[in-house]
Amino acid sequence: MAVAEDLDRAVDSQWDWVAEQTRAYLASGGTEGHENNGLHVLVIATTGRRSGRPRRNCLIYGRSGDDYVVVASKGGDDKDPDWLTNLLADPSVGVQAGTDRFTAHARVASEAERAPLWTRMARIFPLYEEYAQKTERTIPIVLLTPVA
Repeated sequence: MAVAEDLDRAVDSQWDWVAEQTRAYLASGGTEGHENNGLHVLVIATTGRRSGRPRRNCLIYGRSGDDYVVVASKGGDDKDPDWLTNLLADPSVGVQAGTDRFTAHARVASEAERAPLWTRMARIFPLYEEYAQKTERTIPIVLLTPVA
């Protein structure tokens, strides 16, 4: 079960540029890297489904009410990203969005929720449309709801 405190001790992404971005973001307390070329980025910590260790990644996000919205695109790969597979196994996640740090419950958007959220997220980051054309899978949209 990942919680906000796991952000500091989590294993970084295997992608060097994501790991560097994540470390800089967290080292600044969320003041650097939160806004990047007009995009808002958060750091998410999930629990590794096999290792049980917390793992972290930076993701572009949008908002829907109190929820943070992220897209499990993996650049249009035919496989889901590991962070999605991890949170499907354990939906408790740690999140840092700017200077706000919290524990959240993650869930994949329902079919009815997905269409308007996809439109919103594709407006935020138009490459999502290109990614969707590259894969046969329906790219999941994930809602992160802060836990009180």
